[in-house]
Amino acid sequence: MDASAQTIPDRLLDWYDASHRSLPWRSPPGHPAPDPYRVWLSEVMLQQTTVAAVVPYFTKFTARWPTLQALAVADEAEVMAAWAGLGYYSRARNLVACARAVARSGGTFPQSESELRKLPGLGAYTAAAIAAIAFGQRAAVVDANVERVVTRLDAIDLEVTRARANIRARVAELTPADRPGDFAQAMMDLGATLCTPRAPRCTICPLSGQCRARPLGPERFPVKPPKTAKPQRKGRAFWIARRDRVWLVQRPAKGMLAAMRALPDDGWNARGDGNGNAPLAGAWQPGGVVRHSFTHFDLDLQLMLYSGSDWARLDEQQGEWWPLDRLDEAGLPTLFAKAARLARAGRE
Repeated sequence: MDASAQTIPDRLLDWYDASHRSLPWRSPPGHPAPDPYRVWLSEVMLQQTTVAAVVPYFTKFTARWPTLQALAVADEAEVMAAWAGLGYYSRARNLVACARAVARSGGTFPQSESELRKLPGLGAYTAAAIAAIAFGQRAAVVDANVERVVTRLDAIDLEVTRARANIRARVAELTPADRPGDFAQAMMDLGATLCTPRAPRCTICPLSGQCRARPLGPERFPVKPPKTAKPQRKGRAFWIARRDRVWLVQRPAKGMLAAMRALPDDGWNARGDGNGNAPLAGAWQPGGVVRHSFTHFDLDLQLMLYSGSDWARLDEQQGEWWPLDRLDEAGLPTLFAKAARLARAGRE
């Protein structure tokens, strides 16, 4: 085909065939579609998380639970521990709930977007991605990379939050009936490797000739809403070490970092500062401050170190002594893993 007569999908798919990223959850162009389980798992992991961070987690996760059926019978606490460090922990709970729902309904994912949306934790994006990539359905797959590509391609001069309906309609229009999964992944790859937020590589972009933003300055797009300052919260976490073990508790079943192992704390949450008591009276020394950013607020967590020996007052139904040399296996959320590293550095 004459290059000047090629459509946007033609140009993009030709580029993808030559320049696609090799990722462990993908099938290369021209190969059979990947296992829906692997597509689903990767898309859930990739929400709000970079590819570089996800690859090692995906590899370990699929080695431990290689099939949906294996995940459906997994212990939720073990899944949460394996997820620790990826953040947004409701995703891990939804993984288990979704795997069990699919297993109960026959063990295979539905193929349509509408049926996929009925599963726990599957929103519009994830359902469209599975439908297109795993089942070859003509679905409009729109993530942050795709939003950026389309707003630049059409020079959409609206705040991205107001432009999403237009972006989705444009992606639906562009998505071809043939190879919709490859097209979706090509759009993602273009945004991740060439049409980047800063310093886009327009000179080698396969769509540069059709891009309306290029002469205007592509970094103007997408138009972002004004940033608002995050609230600042404060809390305390308590480090109680006894010889070669540390006292860990399980967080409440609902709320921030629900049902995960953690250091005891003073009850801080997203609405305000903690005001709970320490798990033991007296003998506390400050051990430094951990700063951590959540989606909707920033937290300064004061680490308190216990220097007494009144361990008998701890209620073993409320927690457990965890070996320090196996602390990485406890699955602590990132916030508490930071606090543990700070405490251990002080001890050493």
